[in-house]
Amino acid sequence: MQPLSLYVHIPWCIKKCPYCDFNSHAAKADLPEIAYINALLADLTSDIERFAISRPIHSIFIGGGTPSLFSPESIVRLLDGIKQRVNLESDLEITLEANPGTFESAKFREFNALGINRLSIGIQSFNDGLLTKLGRVHSGKEAIKAVEIAHNAGFANFNLDLMFGLPGAISGDSENDIATAIDLEPTHISFYQLTLEPNTWFHKFPPKLPDDEIIFTTQQNCQRLLTEKGYSQYEISAYSKPGKQCRHNVNYWQFGDYLGIGAGAHGKITTRLPDKIIRTAKAKSPETYLNNPTNNAASQAITIHELPLEYAMNQFRLRTGFTLEHYRNMTGLDAITLQSALSECELQGLISLNNDCYVCTDKGWNFLDNVLEKFIS
Repeated sequence: MQPLSLYVHIPWCIKKCPYCDFNSHAAKADLPEIAYINALLADLTSDIERFAISRPIHSIFIGGGTPSLFSPESIVRLLDGIKQRVNLESDLEITLEANPGTFESAKFREFNALGINRLSIGIQSFNDGLLTKLGRVHSGKEAIKAVEIAHNAGFANFNLDLMFGLPGAISGDSENDIATAIDLEPTHISFYQLTLEPNTWFHKFPPKLPDDEIIFTTQQNCQRLLTEKGYSQYEISAYSKPGKQCRHNVNYWQFGDYLGIGAGAHGKITTRLPDKIIRTAKAKSPETYLNNPTNNAASQAITIHELPLEYAMNQFRLRTGFTLEHYRNMTGLDAITLQSALSECELQGLISLNNDCYVCTDKGWNFLDNVLEKFIS
């Protein structure tokens, strides 16, 4: 059976950032924590019954929004409810997303004591000027303080989120951010380029961004810094110390299964190969979700026609690539359904075959859209 993860979405933030296209909403009053935890657990129960879930969960990711706005009491009720409903693997990875503006020493010690063993902290930059342009509510000093609190609360495994190609950025800004992050000794760094996503404020009113040459040079410089300090790039935007890859996200990229509960949460569950790989999506509106958490899911099977692209979109993000045996096991399709696209990519130097694994070359990673278009049939 495929590995199974659980994604839990908590949709509220202190403030909606102008670049954010996630399902997040500025909190305007006291958060309905009790009602929302009840809704999440009812949602989970419904999914378990609907898909006859018996596999153990190997990772939980509590994302948002800003889940750390919720109290430790609410988070422990959530985790206890999950444990009552599904089997959990003994070495379970549990990640909680947090933003610097929500860090309190006592609160995060409690989160750690509850069994949360990984944090993902949304820093974006340590530069106050760039943070202001991004609409962030924290300062660079507050970001550093948040990481110190995470260390002192007992978190030995945490990620720092950083972005490059930011409005107003000049040469050296991102390199300074990466150097600062490395000095704070995270086990994992997510480092990705700002994109102006549809349905965001930045898409409607685009800020002036650095030119492409500066962005590309910045990316190369920062990747070199990360490599020199022992952070291995295992995915397009993810770098980790040895053995500290995010298990939850790796499961996504390897085309594994995951339940998604919460307002706007997405899931993917395999009930039969190759024709019953189901995508689910829950109602985006928190109000709609709270009113009916067990009957608001849209679902659709991935067609056999779509499967090669769906698989490739995930797997080619990973440095390790994939084998044809893994493709057959995860999709139920014969390897011949990939051969034409793989051969074309190899001829163009976009991918290579190493020890039975198909992996993107550096050229392929830099032009991933060119790789994926070969899998559109």
